[in-house]
Amino acid sequence: MPTEAPENQSETTVPGAGDDTALTNARAAAEQVDDSPAAQGELRDDKERLGWAEFGDAARALGHAVADSGFDAEVVVAIARGGLIVGGAVAYALGVKTCGSINVELYTGVDETLPEPLVLPPFLDGEALAGKRVLLVDDVSQSGQTLKLAVEILQNMGAEVRSVCLYTKPQTIFIPDFSWKDTDKWIVFPWSALPPVPKRATIADGTAAHS
Repeated sequence: MPTEAPENQSETTVPGAGDDTALTNARAAAEQVDDSPAAQGELRDDKERLGWAEFGDAARALGHAVADSGFDAEVVVAIARGGLIVGGAVAYALGVKTCGSINVELYTGVDETLPEPLVLPPFLDGEALAGKRVLLVDDVSQSGQTLKLAVEILQNMGAEVRSVCLYTKPQTIFIPDFSWKDTDKWIVFPWSALPPVPKRATIADGTAAHS
């Protein structure tokens, strides 16, 4: 989960254009991560931890499930942000090149939600989706509210819709057509396991640092 940045820092060092120390450290850290279930064994007792290698297998399995069902998707639409990476992987698995995204916000923090899902701009081109076979992709159907709303929006645009999620939670009100795994645990995805990278450093007086 995201961590808070240290407080009371008066200044931040900005690496030069030729300084790739941060990138080198990030690569070294990534190489030390073991995605295998055995390596993650004790951690999996309280959380569902998805590694990059396992994610690749899951996306491929979902692609097979969709193909085997006979649904020939013409467009893949991902629910941002969680479904973006999943949508891209599934689109590659299915050989679908036409992709889009729909921005739906529900969760504002850990266990913090809006009263109802909110669709944010930029918006999908409804006319382009009319009559199309659309595969809607998200990372998890947790409450199901986001997925349900997105399906209804696409159907109202005239699309034939099937939904895909990596995970499905038992409390969801909307079961996707295709799901890789059911779980009631807190899910740690590889793309959101770490906090956001620091924003461009600022000088002590608050003005932006320019190179």
